[in-house]
Amino acid sequence: MFARLRSDIQCILDRDPAARSAWEVLTCYPGLHAIVMHRWGHWCWTHGLKWLGRFISHIGRWLTGIEIHPGAKIGQRVFIDHGMGVVIGETAEVGDGCTIYHGVTLGGTSLYKGTKRHPTLGRDVVVSAGAKVLGGFEVGDGAKIGSNAVVIKPVPAGATAVGIPARIIPSRAGESADVTAPQNKFTAYGITLDDDPLGQAMKGLIDNASSQEHQIALLWQAIEKLSSGKPMSDCVPGDAAREENFEKDKLNQLVGK
Repeated sequence: MFARLRSDIQCILDRDPAARSAWEVLTCYPGLHAIVMHRWGHWCWTHGLKWLGRFISHIGRWLTGIEIHPGAKIGQRVFIDHGMGVVIGETAEVGDGCTIYHGVTLGGTSLYKGTKRHPTLGRDVVVSAGAKVLGGFEVGDGAKIGSNAVVIKPVPAGATAVGIPARIIPSRAGESADVTAPQNKFTAYGITLDDDPLGQAMKGLIDNASSQEHQIALLWQAIEKLSSGKPMSDCVPGDAAREENFEKDKLNQLVGK
């Protein structure tokens, strides 16, 4: 038990730069307190003491602002940062090394008892502030859920889900969707550079339009050379684009790319 507690404390020290000591984490981090109390409640729940498990969960919610149903399965080194308003449902499963921020809901959409109603998070998943993951599907290892996203379908391993409803950005070459650095490091709040699929689509359209204008300008320049022996008015329309005027960099700045 103490080895697991030391592991939980160390994972918080590794992921939160505001944590200055193990004693501070042990005494001042409600996410850690909620995890410890959940283990007590989960033990009662799995040993037939259903009411006691729910009561421990209720006390933990009152003390920490984090509600974890005693039936939920929580892995090792799970960090609930800040934590206020987190709700984890009865059939939810949270894998080892996951990070969950405040306002997150791991909820269910089914009313049928005895079924898998809540999501399963793989290893090292980051669920950012305010996100809602709703349904009995799986979020793959290393996936990231953006802030305030509403996820209602499975998320592949290493992918990023953003938006309402969430859009899936697949991983690159089987690696994490975080492209900010080649090394595998923790990204607070799941923030990465290329998390907005609409922004990426706009950037693609801008690049394509810029390329087309460049090709058109080259064509008109070639026509001018071929028709050098004739009056230009006979060969080239007066409004022909012989120079590039497309402001690619400015448009990319407007869409945040």
